[in-house]
Amino acid sequence: MYIKFCRTYGEEKKDEGRENLSPESKLSVELEKGKGKNTRLYRAACLFLTITCLVLLLVVIILSVKLQAVTGETTTTDRQGAPLAPRCSHDECQALFHITQAQRCACRQCADGWLPFGRSCFYLSTHRLSWDESQRNCSASGGALAVVNNRRVQNFLTAKGKMMYWIGLRQKGATWTWVDKTVLIESYWTEGPSDGDCGILSHEKPPEKNWIKDSCQSVAYFICQLEL
Repeated sequence: MYIKFCRTYGEEKKDEGRENLSPESKLSVELEKGKGKNTRLYRAACLFLTITCLVLLLVVIILSVKLQAVTGETTTTDRQGAPLAPRCSHDECQALFHITQAQRCACRQCADGWLPFGRSCFYLSTHRLSWDESQRNCSASGGALAVVNNRRVQNFLTAKGKMMYWIGLRQKGATWTWVDKTVLIESYWTEGPSDGDCGILSHEKPPEKNWIKDSCQSVAYFICQLEL
């Protein structure tokens, strides 16, 4: 009975002490409780932001490594850091150069009916004239009779032609000369008999030997060449 009295008395005193707290003391207790709750929220927010930053940093590092790997595989540089062209053999580079030049020049404008090749446009006539008349006709278009000074042009004109055409080759004395004043060096004369002082390209024979000599007064189709 004494213990029950003491417990009841203590609880009454405790309740009496709470009732006797001043308003300022009650406010202080409530603020302490609110402060503890805010601290927990602040810590949780900081932890979330820290984890987010770490994840983003990891993503940036992974992407940087992948970018460096791709750059290293696709680009070769010299000592100064300038990119190097891929290596190729002499024959491969020559073939690539010719193809590139033909594509580059083909992008330039040739008139309708003219064929682009290399740095020139070629016109294969559909009517026949003498050598001198053919040269004047080509000059009126801003060009001249074709100068076949390498095997590539020879093969191209042979493949495109369907007739016998005057080219810009004429004999002066004992020397065969092109219309651009250069002397004939590489030739493709036919093995058959031919006589004359002007040159004709025939599509009927292989490109290695399909030039024919004929009189400049004869009439034939002709090939004009216009430099780009």
